[in-house]
Amino acid sequence: MIRPHRFYPNPETAADNAFQQEISPNELSTVSIAALREFDQAVATLRQAGVTVHVVDDTAVPAKPDAVFPNNWFSTHHDGRVVLYPMYSAARRRERRLDVIDELRKHYRITGVLDYSAEETNARFLEGTGSLVLDHENKIAYASLSQRTHAEVLLRFCEDFAYEAITFRSQSRDGRSIYHTNVMMCVGSEFALVGLETIRDEAERTGVQNLLESTGKEVIELSAGQIDEFAGNAIELHNEREKLLVLSTRAEAALTDKQRKQIAQHARLVPLDLPTIELAGGSARCMIATIHLPVI
Repeated sequence: MIRPHRFYPNPETAADNAFQQEISPNELSTVSIAALREFDQAVATLRQAGVTVHVVDDTAVPAKPDAVFPNNWFSTHHDGRVVLYPMYSAARRRERRLDVIDELRKHYRITGVLDYSAEETNARFLEGTGSLVLDHENKIAYASLSQRTHAEVLLRFCEDFAYEAITFRSQSRDGRSIYHTNVMMCVGSEFALVGLETIRDEAERTGVQNLLESTGKEVIELSAGQIDEFAGNAIELHNEREKLLVLSTRAEAALTDKQRKQIAQHARLVPLDLPTIELAGGSARCMIATIHLPVI
């Protein structure tokens, strides 16, 4: 997780992020301080839940308003490889930091770094595990296509890691393409949260649901309204004893009692209070770059 230096909603990402909200210039300082407080409390909550959390401080220069969302610029994998991704926003490209990868080398075995960032010169983007919702066990990459998730870069990833690409298109209630797949679906080890109604094409919608069910997932359907509350932006983590579903308090409050009971069959809910950070259009899952690397 990256501890933000100066957080604020990024104007470069507002056009296609229906979840992002504007703030006035005189709110910048207050918002940044509040986001830092939320971040520190989120880290404390995760550690109290038994999750191992590595925290790296954001650097002051250059300015990186979305640095708190590192899952978009890198991912790690069980074979020791790390991937660096092409980012849609020029401001977000500054977030790629090799010193963060070097910090991971102190604790984990890294066998190689695959850098897809040159795709930016061709305006082809794939924003990490925002664009990719990965079922690691079954080697499936779910991807909602948008200007931040390019099919050809997706196929490059799938060829490099021997994943099957499952593509579809999803829309928010205002008709815009959902900018990141991880906003509308979360795939756990035994269940999946998914906003099926956001997938407007019936064949694509049915295909996603059938594949999730055929790979042993209990499909817990989220409404478009729940997606708006970040209920899909969750992630399954674990401690030494149990599985955990990490999401925001806003997302947790949007769940029905039935959905909470369904999730409780598979994982314990761990809500994080993130109202300020969510102004930037991302939530709990976006803040977490998961580590799948072999431990040294």
